[in-house]
Amino acid sequence: MPTMSSVMEDPNLERHFKGHKGAVTCADFNPNRKQLASGSVDKSLMIWNLAPKARAFRYVGHQDVLTGVQFSPTGNLVATSSKDRTVRLWTPSMKGESTVFKAHTATVRSVAFSYDGQRLVTASDDKSVKVWGVHRQCFVYSLNQHTNWVRCARFSPDGRLIASCGDDRTVRLWDTSTKHCINCFTDYRESATFVGFNSSGTCIASSGADSTLKIWDLRTNKLIQHYQVHSAGINSFSFHPSNNYLISGSSDSTVKVLDLLEGRLIYTLHGHKGTVITVAFSRAGDLFASGGADGQVLMWRTNFDTKSYRDILQQHSRRSSPDPPPHVTDIHPRGPHLHRPQPTAIQISPTVADTQSTDPHVIELGQSVHSTTILNGRTHTTPTQAAANSHHSNANAHHSNGLLAHREATSRVGGWMGDESTGRARTTVWSQTGDGGRGRREEEERGQTHPLEVLSGHPSSLDSTLRHIVQQLDILTQTVSVLEERLTLTEDKLKECLLNQSQLLRDVRSSEERQRTESEETDGSPVHFT
Repeated sequence: MPTMSSVMEDPNLERHFKGHKGAVTCADFNPNRKQLASGSVDKSLMIWNLAPKARAFRYVGHQDVLTGVQFSPTGNLVATSSKDRTVRLWTPSMKGESTVFKAHTATVRSVAFSYDGQRLVTASDDKSVKVWGVHRQCFVYSLNQHTNWVRCARFSPDGRLIASCGDDRTVRLWDTSTKHCINCFTDYRESATFVGFNSSGTCIASSGADSTLKIWDLRTNKLIQHYQVHSAGINSFSFHPSNNYLISGSSDSTVKVLDLLEGRLIYTLHGHKGTVITVAFSRAGDLFASGGADGQVLMWRTNFDTKSYRDILQQHSRRSSPDPPPHVTDIHPRGPHLHRPQPTAIQISPTVADTQSTDPHVIELGQSVHSTTILNGRTHTTPTQAAANSHHSNANAHHSNGLLAHREATSRVGGWMGDESTGRARTTVWSQTGDGGRGRREEEERGQTHPLEVLSGHPSSLDSTLRHIVQQLDILTQTVSVLEERLTLTEDKLKECLLNQSQLLRDVRSSEERQRTESEETDGSPVHFT
């Protein structure tokens, strides 16, 4: 309940969605305002229909934890990234079809569309950022100056820039035309966990495992706002479309709402039990979603954006417990002074606020008979594991009947945990502990393979053989990636040589033509004798 009255309408919990069997790691709204997508440690993509009593769809195909999800600008595609080193493009329909990009040689941490829907950008633990063509379904280019795992990458609204951040404690800005890093912000003491542009493309924000959130003005390349309102690492944030507000989710189990014009914390939302891993505004800004280690997706009605900032200022003095007046230095930033939470911020705990949600009926959708695989620009069509899909379906059916126990999603301050699919010891999926971006577990990850899911009852020799095959395929993937980049360079050089040769031929022909003309003029002129 609010602790004080407000001229703004307070946000309220509108619905909650339960259906994932593990921590919710990512979420995004469909631009058509009718659906919400979420990904989870349980390896599934869920599409939730926002209409009351509508069915939900579960899409199974990834072999490991989902780390990112985003709808295309038109809403007809959904991109997901996973710890299984792949990116999938889904058509959100009953068929459950998807195209697989063998994207990286390590965990893929994020995926995002360009604002025109023509490109995808991915970030990975292999220290690279890669760009992909959506319609041609091909690898385009790679950005390779990060020195540790890359946590997140996003396009600017105009598509001319890419921002990325990672465990090397840097936020990098890339020019998409030259493929060069044009700026590098290095103000973090620990890992930089998330990055994003505001809707006008004039600012970028980034969050860190050190619980800070920073906003830079790209026109001046200066830090203009610096918030430290969480008590643990920030895992995700989202700009409101008006650019006036920002929401953030943290390992301290809260969602915070910041007023960027006043430069202060205005709401703290308590709805999740455990780490909040993902937050996202809808495209219109009237809704926002949060997901976390408790396996729930909470959908909130924004409300606080319904009044203009001028109206809020006019009514500011009428509050029963007035907040301090807005900082002029935040409205017209002159210095990146630190903002800390104030005791007057409104606390909202929606323990009984949501009375209309019922768990929707979930329709299980597996892989199609054949899935298209994009391997560094080459298309391969391979049969899928029907037995594995059947195994998934059966497990889901048992779970819905109460015969299969829930996987327990545990959380701790600084990170969220997940179970490995092959029954190995539980390992950290997302780490934001105090050791920062020093490449923790990097040597372990480098030597770790991601074997295919083996059904119980198969002999251990088959398991060993499959692991060996996957290792060889990983080596082959790396080799093909290197060859692909070299081929691209060779093609560029060849094209340049052909252009130079063509220019030389034109110059030679022009010179010969000029000499012939001069010769003819000399032969045709009269000769005078004295």
